[in-house]
Amino acid sequence: MASKAAIEKGDQSQVPGALSNVSEGAKGLWGNFTTFLSDVRAEMRKVVTPTRKEVQATTTVVIVTVFVFGAFFFVVDLIFNKALQEILTRLGGTQ
Repeated sequence: MASKAAIEKGDQSQVPGALSNVSEGAKGLWGNFTTFLSDVRAEMRKVVTPTRKEVQATTTVVIVTVFVFGAFFFVVDLIFNKALQEILTRLGGTQ
């Protein structure tokens, strides 16, 4: 309907451009897709698998860090618990 109205008005810019915009859009999408795939392939060539020694070292660091933070938060929790119990006892909340 819009193209018929454009023809009647004499506006030829909308009629042929509609079909060419669709084909250019499809070409643009395909070009973007192929560019994306070539970029992915280039990045995947840069990926290096770590050695067994590197994996063991980083795993050890993670495990030690987890235990250190666990101990830290355990101590902080004990301190806050003791402080809260003391405050509640002085206010007469717990006996």
